[in-house]
Amino acid sequence: MILRPRHLAALRQPSYQERKTLPYSQQELYTIVANVDSYRYFIPFCTASRVLAPVPPEAGESGEVVRAELGVGFMGFQESYVSRVQRRPYSSVIATASSETPLFKSLVTTYTFLPVSERTTEVAIDLRYAFANPLYAQVSGAFFGKVSGMMVQAFEDRARKVYGRR
Repeated sequence: MILRPRHLAALRQPSYQERKTLPYSQQELYTIVANVDSYRYFIPFCTASRVLAPVPPEAGESGEVVRAELGVGFMGFQESYVSRVQRRPYSSVIATASSETPLFKSLVTTYTFLPVSERTTEVAIDLRYAFANPLYAQVSGAFFGKVSGMMVQAFEDRARKVYGRR
């Protein structure tokens, strides 16, 4: 597992990336992340998630796109926001928070699935964010670097629960 904090100076947008090889197929792992309604079971601090509506893909985009509402909670803070979730079957899921959300200036979470063998897959989770609220930005600074590691562990736990220990 690799944790690489990167700070994009021009955007002042922290970024974290984790990679881990898991004993599940590419299709199995993709299926977990493609199921927006189950996010609360494996995304840290996610308290609710639901698909609002399908969205037509933009020119040149592949896969299926949906708008989803996500609820998050941490240390007494409760917020919800809308994300655009692009699902490219078996290869990736990209969730981008709407620019209309009061919670984030930007939030992009990308799950990429690379087959290592028929039953083993490397999952890469890339998290880039900037909070709109200075209080949230300050509070998050102390713990957000740990969130990507928590995401990988929670994702691995969810795969074990859905598909069994391997």
